[in-house]
Amino acid sequence: MVSGETAAVRRGRPPQTVEQAEEVRQRIIDATAAVFARSGSRGLSVASIIEQAGLARPTFYRYFPNATEPLNVVLDASNDGLVSAIATALSGSDEPVQLGIRLIDAYMDWARGHGTMLRPLFAELHDPGSPVSAYRERALDDIRALVRKAFAELGRRAPSPLDMDAALHVCEYLVYRLAIGTEPATQPDAALTAEARLVMIRVLLVTLGTRDDLAYAMELPGLIAE
Repeated sequence: MVSGETAAVRRGRPPQTVEQAEEVRQRIIDATAAVFARSGSRGLSVASIIEQAGLARPTFYRYFPNATEPLNVVLDASNDGLVSAIATALSGSDEPVQLGIRLIDAYMDWARGHGTMLRPLFAELHDPGSPVSAYRERALDDIRALVRKAFAELGRRAPSPLDMDAALHVCEYLVYRLAIGTEPATQPDAALTAEARLVMIRVLLVTLGTRDDLAYAMELPGLIAE
């Protein structure tokens, strides 16, 4: 005779391993990123996520209480990736101009790594109704702190808040232009991306650099127009 407890175990779903549970959780997160890339946060819902993931609704709710929570995981990873990349870039040289170039390249690589998600990400940065906007200020604060730390390590006076924000906002705006000017399913034009990179570096030099930095930059091929 089978006991009631044993029968209940047999009738129920086999318990998941930790690895299986993490796989399902990641599947939900990946589906959330795909829906966000296609429709932005306004088009994000539990229904759209489970359709993308190919999962049942009860399965979703075992991992997340709503559609915003897996989006927060996606945005956390995006912010962490940006701040980490810039921290690494600013620790790779003791030459100020090269540090600035490395910072811009890290920023561009981070943006490029988002693929089609870059478009809605930047489209919603300034939308107070989007969860994306809160992450923007957090990332900017972290980047400001990293730049001030790099200046201190170089023995330089920290840039003024206005100079710092001018540099950050111009860089943000240029990537925003690249993202918005691109078809949803494609990457930004390579030539336009290269031009935007040069403009960002020049802006960084003028707002945060010194005369010596500009003199050094003049010797770098292709950076400053003849």
